[in-house]
Amino acid sequence: MERSTEEHVEDESMEVGEEEAASESSEYVEMWIDVFLGRKGNEYFCDIDPEYITDRFNLINLQKSVSKFSQVVQYIVDDLDENVLESMSHSRLEQLESDARKFYGLIHARYIITIKGLQKMLDKYKDADFGRCPRVYCNYQPLLPVGLHDQPGIDCVKLYCPSCEDLYVPKSSRHSSIDGAFFGTSFPGMFLQAYPDMVPKHPTKRYVPKIFGFELHKQAQLARWQELQRLKLVERLDKLQIDMSKNGGYAT
Repeated sequence: MERSTEEHVEDESMEVGEEEAASESSEYVEMWIDVFLGRKGNEYFCDIDPEYITDRFNLINLQKSVSKFSQVVQYIVDDLDENVLESMSHSRLEQLESDARKFYGLIHARYIITIKGLQKMLDKYKDADFGRCPRVYCNYQPLLPVGLHDQPGIDCVKLYCPSCEDLYVPKSSRHSSIDGAFFGTSFPGMFLQAYPDMVPKHPTKRYVPKIFGFELHKQAQLARWQELQRLKLVERLDKLQIDMSKNGGYAT
């Protein structure tokens, strides 16, 4: 039985639609930023708007961080001519990829302290993408990534706990190899200032070692001294009518 012309046209339109959808899907997968963020170990990074990367003002003082600066920027935002890529040697392509990862990290440290960047990191913080504090009395408090230096190649990224205000090394070796400069030294402070509701209450409990129920003498003495200093500070703040219970002690 022969098929009608309308059915044939409808089938052709469906095939064209499927091809276009497949083409769009393949183009999306091939975006460099999406591929970079999809690799294991890059879960700490957020996606940066291409407009931010191509704005020369945002890249001041980064030109010397990689070779062929303009080419690296074009490569990251998928604006580099395919003929140029095909003409590159294998070693040059590897160098370009390495420079792109480094450059993206350096731009990332600047982007995450912008309004849009902070919002994206807030979503990741709420999902505990950076892990949770291993300290028992912090009650699984979500962590924030931070660098101890703004210059790359010095130290790896650390994780800051807003509850106990201490630093931790990432559990995964993939994360602990990330350069701390890709998050910068200012991010946690900027984040907690921008979102004071995210600042947790500082834990008051502390563990004191005991033997058969008796506290160790030196440790107990230190704990009593620390508690005395805390009470003195609270008393001074009360006299000054300063309420530090709000926002976890962070000034707003």
